[in-house]
Amino acid sequence: MSTQPGHQGPRDENPRDESQIEGLQAVVDGIRDGLDATNAAREHALPLCRAAIRHAANSIRAAHRREFDDAAVLRDQSGAAVGEAAAALADFPRVMHAGFVHDAQKEYVEASITLALIAGRPLPSVADLGVQGPAYLHGLAESVGELRRHLLDSMRADAIDECERALVQMEEIYGLLVTVDFPDALTSNLRRATDVARSLVERTRGDLTVAVQQQRLAERLERFEFP
Repeated sequence: MSTQPGHQGPRDENPRDESQIEGLQAVVDGIRDGLDATNAAREHALPLCRAAIRHAANSIRAAHRREFDDAAVLRDQSGAAVGEAAAALADFPRVMHAGFVHDAQKEYVEASITLALIAGRPLPSVADLGVQGPAYLHGLAESVGELRRHLLDSMRADAIDECERALVQMEEIYGLLVTVDFPDALTSNLRRATDVARSLVERTRGDLTVAVQQQRLAERLERFEFP
């Protein structure tokens, strides 16, 4: 069909509306404000988490030296930093689960459990420490390595009874961890930490077996009288 003279075709039913673009400014400003608040919370929580990890490491070292009072003070300092970081990120779940808070909680749990096991004190629960479940499980798994260290120190001191107690604790912890069979996304890859714990238990069992056999041989040799 030919176009009649003077016919200008269909009109644009959606002419550009400058107010639409102008409205985006408010949207972007709101997003920017939200990101500013998130970043500020992150910058506040990061040094707290670093401090928590540092205090936890020092607490573990003190526990191995059997300086239990000092270890408890350092553990509490780690817990206070973890708690403050969690409070700062309470309204920012994306940052809360970014990873560094989990690491700080894990180290705090490891320090708490290590002190309890070496000092013979009651083990803290998740509620006692105020941490996430996966972080507690990872801290529990890493305490197996600290128990191995404690066992080797006890072995050098010929404290075989203490060695055997530590090995039993290691085996019981591994036995509990292996029952937590969930996808890695839910447990922050707990399966890998459990595998490491298993290898430590197996190596430690072998080391202790050799040490006990050597001790028994030495005791038998002492019974002999030489002319």
